[in-house]
Amino acid sequence: MNLQKINKISQANRLNFALNNTFSRDEADELCQEILFTALSSLPKLRDEDSFEPWLWGLAENVTKSFKRSIGKQRAMYSYDALDLISYEEPACEESLCEKLREKISMLSAIYRDIIILYYYDRLLTKDISKKLNIPEGTVRWRISNARKKLEKECKNMLETALRPIKMRIDIYGSGNYNGKTIPFPSDFIDDALSQNILYHCYEQAKNVEELAKLCGVPAYYVEDRLENLLKREAVKEVSKGKYLTDFIIRSDKYGIYCEENAEKAILPLAESLISALKQVAAETLKIDFYKAEKSESDLFYLCGVMAFSHMSYLYCHLPYPEIKTKYDGNRWCYIGNMETGAHHRTGIGTQHCSNCGGNTTHTVYNFTGVKFREMMYDNYINACVDIIRNGKSPDLESVSNAISNGYIIRRKDKSLLVTTPYFTKEQKKQFEDISDKILSPLMPEYESAVNKFINGYKKLFPSHLKDDADRMCHIMFIGLFTKVIDYGIKNRLIAPPSEDYVCDVLIEYR
Repeated sequence: MNLQKINKISQANRLNFALNNTFSRDEADELCQEILFTALSSLPKLRDEDSFEPWLWGLAENVTKSFKRSIGKQRAMYSYDALDLISYEEPACEESLCEKLREKISMLSAIYRDIIILYYYDRLLTKDISKKLNIPEGTVRWRISNARKKLEKECKNMLETALRPIKMRIDIYGSGNYNGKTIPFPSDFIDDALSQNILYHCYEQAKNVEELAKLCGVPAYYVEDRLENLLKREAVKEVSKGKYLTDFIIRSDKYGIYCEENAEKAILPLAESLISALKQVAAETLKIDFYKAEKSESDLFYLCGVMAFSHMSYLYCHLPYPEIKTKYDGNRWCYIGNMETGAHHRTGIGTQHCSNCGGNTTHTVYNFTGVKFREMMYDNYINACVDIIRNGKSPDLESVSNAISNGYIIRRKDKSLLVTTPYFTKEQKKQFEDISDKILSPLMPEYESAVNKFINGYKKLFPSHLKDDADRMCHIMFIGLFTKVIDYGIKNRLIAPPSEDYVCDVLIEYR
């Protein structure tokens, strides 16, 4: 008789019940069979036949809870480990929705993701979740409600930014003992694609984990992992609970556009006077018996000019340059990112310095429009070059060989060695500075006023939370606008352009 009653509960009703409590047709069929098997096995325990139907539906509820706990654990594991959605030839509508939901759950931050899994997949009560996570039950309920809203919104919207990851180059400026090989530069630890995208999206406005997961198109726990490393490497900072901002400047085309529109206008009134003064500086400097590395006078004009502007910046630039703080590795440096397309030229001079450890000489490389760039020398290369300039040879044959392969030294046909970088002794450098002071100082008040006018607008391009970095970027514009003076001179044929293969670098004895 009880078997007849079970049959009276139609297969359609059982299937509808199962579909309402599962994620797919396959799971519903499996649950139907489980309910039927359990009901048949438990029939002998039923004493009151009049309460059969409530007993059966109650049993179905219990079987469903057990079934969901079992299948839910599999789904929870899937949301963590199997991130690529599996393709089926004919996916069921319910399963397709389930897959999308799993993907979106995996992109929630941990505080929501863990509770969703415990509540919906493991079927724990809010009081049990409260005990398991050691948080108030009210907090559990609030997070469940919040997570539901987030999932509902995210299942309706897909941001295209997640499909277009950005790329940037990350460098550092400041000081530190790195060689890029056995001792990597700090930027090497944060230059993976996901870290770069997180840094980009956190640059202008603070973002939380869920926003970053959505923008980057990856699960939230990947973002959390990268954020942990970015915090450790001092590339981002947590400005409020769960909100992150990039802690360094990222250059983009907007800086170049501003420079194109304003830099030349800023120096135009005194450009010809500066060109004339720089010619005088170069002419007087060439009379000094410094090591000229067989460079042409027209190329040495650029070296004398950039060195003179660097000296003037030291004497006359009153813009703030906040001290660079010590980083996690004990060195003083800052990151700097670059996403410029090359379509717009930012005004500025790239400068790299390296001193020989325990020595008295520095190698400086200047990089600006029209000159070739090469890496600064390692300290043992500097020692070898100075030995050759002074004595014609160096006992450090390995460093000489490496310096030759990097272009710092040339071996002539007669086997003699030529260092390709000019060299100033300490006394010669002082003579050069005296010349620069005498010729350029009268022009500096007007030039400083032009620089200040230019940076009033330039500084507004930087995010407000990066004030110290912005001050440093504005400070280096004092020497950076030298490039616009040079551009003006070349364009108006007041000076010859540099040689095609010219590298603007110098060795200077500083003590």
